[in-house]
Amino acid sequence: MEKILHNQVAVITGGSSGIGKGAALRLAEQGAKIALLDRTYENALQAKKEIESKGNEVIIVKTDVSQPEQVELAFKEVLDNWGKINIVFANAGINGVKAPIENITPEDWDETIQTNLRGTFLTVKYAIPYLKENGGSIIITSSINGNRTFKNFGFSVYSTTKAGQVAFGKMAALELAQYKIRVNIICPGAIDTNIDDNTYPDEKNLKNIIIPIEYPEGAQPLEQKSGTPEQVGELVLFLASDLSSHITGTEIYIDGAESLL
Repeated sequence: MEKILHNQVAVITGGSSGIGKGAALRLAEQGAKIALLDRTYENALQAKKEIESKGNEVIIVKTDVSQPEQVELAFKEVLDNWGKINIVFANAGINGVKAPIENITPEDWDETIQTNLRGTFLTVKYAIPYLKENGGSIIITSSINGNRTFKNFGFSVYSTTKAGQVAFGKMAALELAQYKIRVNIICPGAIDTNIDDNTYPDEKNLKNIIIPIEYPEGAQPLEQKSGTPEQVGELVLFLASDLSSHITGTEIYIDGAESLL
């Protein structure tokens, strides 16, 4: 039986680890050719090897998604390799600074905005000319933070970017519908990834704003544990494929009911 993404081309930002890598592997298993756009080439090599071990084509394009010239050139390189683009997973992001608002510097604010929100905008912007040819699917990684939960004290910058991604995704879905380009947003809860490596908590000042609240035992009622990149990968596969052909402009929460507590 033919794989559901046979001969399709998927561009994934932040695809070297975590959710991006989980999605890359799942899309590759279903026949997609994978372009990994990542800031650090070395970090993407292991993901590339794992994808190639499944018999799939994959390329790495060193890209900082906050830099327009790099993003534009990355999409051109993908087109030069395979002649088309069908799927775009705008996944790259950081937690950034975690601190009380009065302790966040303008530079801290800008760094997270640049990567998460500007990076999503640039990824979508430079993908559009290629997706307009035959339609396609854009998936944006947002979060439950800033959209359905606000209990993570100190994450005002991160949550702002995540809320902004949902609004941007809905606007893009309406604007691009005439070209048969679908745009959907996934909102994960706690997922076992390495994003904490890009989190910078101001522990001393955070103590001044945290309100002590007791939550029910188990962060996620459905499984009593964090989700996995592979589980998110299944959702990305669904949204990338024709199985979701009538779904656009929708945010989908994947958090084991974490955000309902």
